[in-house]
Amino acid sequence: MLLSLLSGEGSTNNGWLSYVIFGVLIVAIIAMLVISSRRNKKRQQEAEKLINAVKPGNKVKTIGGICGIVVEVDEEDNSFVLETGSEASGKSYVKFDRQAIYQTDAVVEDDKKTEKEEPAKEEAPAEETPSAEEAPAAEEKETPAEE
Repeated sequence: MLLSLLSGEGSTNNGWLSYVIFGVLIVAIIAMLVISSRRNKKRQQEAEKLINAVKPGNKVKTIGGICGIVVEVDEEDNSFVLETGSEASGKSYVKFDRQAIYQTDAVVEDDKKTEKEEPAKEEAPAEETPSAEEAPAAEEKETPAEE
């Protein structure tokens, strides 16, 4: 039945209906492609931020499966030095390109979060002033006990 609607067989009124169905399908496919490309771009940006967040001391696993701790990061070469091994077996240092990072424990610092936290930090000293007033009262209680 769907085939007859699309092909326009039967009555002549179904001709415009097939164009509407094709139009809706094309719009749906284009919308899916746009949404998919946006998601992929967002994931790629997040991965780039994570790679750039790697600093000395972070644990890293490379694409090749080598695990270790980052010792040095070179911004010019876009590379990092990875320390592998242990004290007993001997440590070794290997230089990798940043794109070789597969997993890391580095945390990306969001600009939005830091902007929200800064005003909260400014308000914190205002809250501390009442506690400073409470401190002399606590000292007054201690002084009679000392006598």
